Amino acid sequence: MYKKIMVPLDGSKLAESVLPHVEAIAKGTNAEEVILVSVTERVLGYRPVTDYAQPTGEKLVPEAVGKMEKQAQRYLSRVAKGLEAKGIKTETLVLLGNPAEEITLNAKHYEADLIIMASHGRSGISRWTHGSVADKVFRASSVPVLMVRAPVAT
Repeated sequence: MYKKIMVPLDGSKLAESVLPHVEAIAKGTNAEEVILVSVTERVLGYRPVTDYAQPTGEKLVPEAVGKMEKQAQRYLSRVAKGLEAKGIKTETLVLLGNPAEEITLNAKHYEADLIIMASHGRSGISRWTHGSVADKVFRASSVPVLMVRAPVAT
């Protein structure tokens, strides 16, 4: 039933609380692939490019770069190894931009059948002031979303 499962992770233990559910669903439905996703903010940086018309021989060109892109890729690779050791085929994807928008757009682009993500379980003022990526994905996604309520820290 679920061939591709997208799993947004932000590096927190809270987000990782979905992994046992991902394993069970992936194995139970014989999913072809689990796509682990992390979204980092877009930051505008500059890179030097050789320009022989300039006196110094180089100019700076604007370039969008992920603030934490390399760390996110290392993190996702580590999580992927754990799933692959359990026989689950995984792919990792680091995206740049607004987390809810990028998750929603890429779930459709990669033809995911299901998004599984953790929810902080906030309500009332806390939810309103902090916002909720999970809630935004749930409301905007055309792909079914399974939200797992993260355990409360004691």
